[in-house]
Amino acid sequence: MKIILAFDSFKGSLSAADACAAAAEGVLSVCPDAEVVSVPLSDGGEGLVECFVAMGKASPVSVRVHGPLMEEVEAEYAISHDGETAYMEMASACGLTLVPVEKRNPMETTTRGLGEMMADAMERGVRHIVLGIGGSATCDAGMGMLEALRGHSWLTDEAPKKALPQPLDRRRRCRSTDVDDVGQPMSTTSVLTVACDVNNPLFGESGAAYVFAPQKGATPEQVEMLDRRLRAFAMATEEMGIATREDAFRPGTGAAGGLGYALLTYLGAELKSGIDVVLDACRFDEVLQGADVVITGEGCSDEQTTHGKVPFGVLKRAKKEGVKTFLMSGQIKDEAALRTCGFDRLCCINEGDDRPVSTLMQPAVAAENIKKTCQHLMEELR
Repeated sequence: MKIILAFDSFKGSLSAADACAAAAEGVLSVCPDAEVVSVPLSDGGEGLVECFVAMGKASPVSVRVHGPLMEEVEAEYAISHDGETAYMEMASACGLTLVPVEKRNPMETTTRGLGEMMADAMERGVRHIVLGIGGSATCDAGMGMLEALRGHSWLTDEAPKKALPQPLDRRRRCRSTDVDDVGQPMSTTSVLTVACDVNNPLFGESGAAYVFAPQKGATPEQVEMLDRRLRAFAMATEEMGIATREDAFRPGTGAAGGLGYALLTYLGAELKSGIDVVLDACRFDEVLQGADVVITGEGCSDEQTTHGKVPFGVLKRAKKEGVKTFLMSGQIKDEAALRTCGFDRLCCINEGDDRPVSTLMQPAVAAENIKKTCQHLMEELR
């Protein structure tokens, strides 16, 4: 019997890799001859880099960059063993958790550190970046990132317009710059894939400022100012011939405070569903071949799970191959919606455990409950 374990992290409790390990222990304790394949996953937000490292596809790299408030921070990303691909989370360099609550102000925060992290990868010879853009502290439309990349192989030194980053010459987007541009030859990063599950446009009532800036510390007055900034940035970008009017309204351009827009228009990025980016990168469709059961899960499953979260992404792929899919989570809400979308079994790992939530979320307790739940499932399947 082939069992695939494809978990997201149980936030505040277990990493995706730890959840898979606990599940594997439970499966093998009952079915020692089972073929168990662990695939720790992320939907493109927190845990993206850790997933690729845990899968053995990449090794971690640390680099000192400027944080959201221009302080020095140590950001971590990962590079594939062949040196071709870098896996990054923008939150590692400019995430909201890096800013103390009392200092949160998207009028001041910057994505510069992300650009520095990307530049570091380019200097190491990376040609493809897979970037998760969840959890940002910023609303600068990626201008800080573009400024940090100025002079590198993606951006050229053309005359600046107003206070905006220097524009990208589309004809040279994926070509090494001349020695005179940067002082030495630089390798070209030719592909940028962005894991993005936000469909908001750049500006307007459903745009980056109005929807997300309040969560990052913006006052109502600042939200209006930020929205005007985003509009001005889009207009200047259009005037330079880098984007069309329609680009600002493409789904995902408002992600991470407008970072999605800069990645799309200046760097030619492809914005894709986060879980699909990860599943494609780990060749999940190939992993599914010959599988009998897939067990997936997360900390809390509810109606939002059906909108691009890890378990739903796994379910869609598994159903295409006709593989049974069980959902195993710390808390199960909206059971009707979850059953309707096709899970063959819903399992709450804390069923019948009356201890306080604070106890249930302790790593050792959560791991033990995952193990026990898997043991019960395997006893039923034998």
